[in-house]
Amino acid sequence: MGSSGEENYYGKHGEPRKFDPKFRGPIGNRHCTDVLCCVIFVVVILGYIALGIVAWTRGDPRKIIYATDSYGQFCGQKGTPNENKTFLMYFNILRCASPVVLINLQCPTTQLCVSKCPDSFTTYLDMQANRHNASYWDYYRQFCKPGFTNNRKSLPEVLRDEDCPSMLIPSRPFLHRCFPDFSTRNGVLMVANKTTFKDGIGQMRNVTDLREAANHVTAIQHGTKSGINSVLDARSIGMKIFEDYASSWYWILIALFIAMVVSLLFLILLRFTAGVFFWIFIVGVIGVVGYGIWHCFWEYYSLKGVPGADLTIYDIGLQTDFRVYLQLQQTWLAFMIILCIVEVVIILMLIFLRNRIRIAIALLKEGSRAIGYIMSALFYPILTFVLIAICISYWAVTAVFMATSGEAVYRVMANKTLCKYADITCAPETFNTTNVTKLCPGAQCTFAFYGGEDFYHQYILIFQLCNIFVFLWLVNFSIALGQCTLAGAFASYYWAFKKPADIPACPVFSSFGRAIRYHTGSLAFGSLILALVQFIRIVLEYLDHKLKAAQNSCAKFLLCCLKCCFWCLEKFIKFINRNAYIMIAIYGKNFCTSARDAFFLLMRNIVRVAVLDKVTDFLLFLGKILVAGSVGVLAFFFFTRKIPGISSEAPNLNYYWVPLLTVIFGSYLIAHGFFSVYAMCVDTLFLCFLEDLERNDGSTEKPYYMNKSLRKILNVQNKPTTTQ
Repeated sequence: MGSSGEENYYGKHGEPRKFDPKFRGPIGNRHCTDVLCCVIFVVVILGYIALGIVAWTRGDPRKIIYATDSYGQFCGQKGTPNENKTFLMYFNILRCASPVVLINLQCPTTQLCVSKCPDSFTTYLDMQANRHNASYWDYYRQFCKPGFTNNRKSLPEVLRDEDCPSMLIPSRPFLHRCFPDFSTRNGVLMVANKTTFKDGIGQMRNVTDLREAANHVTAIQHGTKSGINSVLDARSIGMKIFEDYASSWYWILIALFIAMVVSLLFLILLRFTAGVFFWIFIVGVIGVVGYGIWHCFWEYYSLKGVPGADLTIYDIGLQTDFRVYLQLQQTWLAFMIILCIVEVVIILMLIFLRNRIRIAIALLKEGSRAIGYIMSALFYPILTFVLIAICISYWAVTAVFMATSGEAVYRVMANKTLCKYADITCAPETFNTTNVTKLCPGAQCTFAFYGGEDFYHQYILIFQLCNIFVFLWLVNFSIALGQCTLAGAFASYYWAFKKPADIPACPVFSSFGRAIRYHTGSLAFGSLILALVQFIRIVLEYLDHKLKAAQNSCAKFLLCCLKCCFWCLEKFIKFINRNAYIMIAIYGKNFCTSARDAFFLLMRNIVRVAVLDKVTDFLLFLGKILVAGSVGVLAFFFFTRKIPGISSEAPNLNYYWVPLLTVIFGSYLIAHGFFSVYAMCVDTLFLCFLEDLERNDGSTEKPYYMNKSLRKILNVQNKPTTTQ
């Protein structure tokens, strides 16, 4: 019966691997796997490089760096007439309050590059009244079109031809654009201490009109919905934050170095403290839950005899103030019952899973010992970081060049109700010779945007999507390469019968060479599957963003379900891939075979998997919190000058939380980098441990490779070798 049940169990979850007397860890005699996927991967990389080259040859990032005037010329670009004119001025910023701004993403007024922004209120009519004053005219004409010298030209003609602005408003530069210099006094919005101004055509306007127009321009150029005031405030805060970084960067680097040392010490000490940490936590949880039970009972007993305390939750119904329920005996009774159930479950799990917990702790200690022998593994994440940084940089640069690869497109700016040619494309070189200027007085051929009609520009969105997808693929491949490399190195440690004598030289380098030479296709296959799921998740997030304002509840619910399902699918694929890469590193099989073998091996030991996973997650999370928290507390006392003796060394800061949060976040990332190596080590040792149990029996012919502590927990021993 027992044998039949065992056969059915193994038949359901695959057959355990048979003993192989020649097996001594990661096999050296292996062949290339998933060659077709490797070829596809290489072709995609070559295509990605070609796409980048095309984007780089056709793109122009200056379109983002520099502001562009109405003629498509860059402000502040070296080697051009606008070299010393770094700011963009709007002739009539009030027109930017028109709805056409949000439709065409372009303000319907002439935009001119200037060397400085206006600093005083004046109008074209005021200038004409003082045209005999040379300094008055010299100041005004620097904001007119180049070459305009006729200061006797009438205002209607000037406005028709857009030669000069009808008014100048005190402005200050932001994002290389001149915006009205807003300020508030006693809650009243002002520009240059005024709340009203002349608009240049004889009318008085309110400053709030300027703010509305500036908000529209900011929404176009900066992508913000909160207005120019909040953006300018954010700029002021940003400058202070930059100053804080400039004065504290040295101390931030010292703190991050301390975090690296603390992370390394924590990993080394886990060999001795893993069990202590875990059992202290478990005892603490049991104690906290026990105190909660006692407190609930005390509250329940104290409410006896209190009028109204014997009412039920159903009697008082739904209340927004939660404190109302705390006045009921039934509430505390329910809390006490729930906590009692939790306490019993924890105790029962400790009783029935104690051996599996001991195995998990022993593997954690063994992982610390393995890292002690293979210290070079701790520095491998640097290579992964460099590869990912290259991928991110290439993706970002390619995306920017593709986004700026359009040619200048000009459109007729005119009143749509009076001019049928409004918004049609035009050529500024020949515009004045066409009939449009006669049929539509005041019409201008103005730069609108960058685009094009050829094949490249028609499919630019498809190319951007390809850029994102290949980026995800390459990032996942870089991570997969690191996981496979570390798995091969730590598997070499486990399958060394006499440690450290049997550990091969340079295990990390050897494992990296095997992964690149033989298993690029398999790693690309696994990372491709994960990239597909992640790409779908990005599309779903985009659709969710677009549907937020919609009222279709059914579509929102369906989208929420899809997002949840693909989130779970991504987590599952990451788990499968991680263990598949371990099997690839050990046995050199293709991705599908390795994923199947790893999955069946884990299913045959599912309880051990769950226990080890949770114990490892807890200890590593605790380690990250300890590293980030300890370094963060030290940084807090330093930057707030509360450490005697070195308080004078602390820099003067506008916001002490700026370097503090940087230190905490950076320390957490450093700890995560170190502990990711440790987690991969434990996962590899765990799979090797399960394989060891299935292929060996402790005899002289098939001895166990696990250490003495694991054999003691399992109550198995290696038989002593008999000598003749």
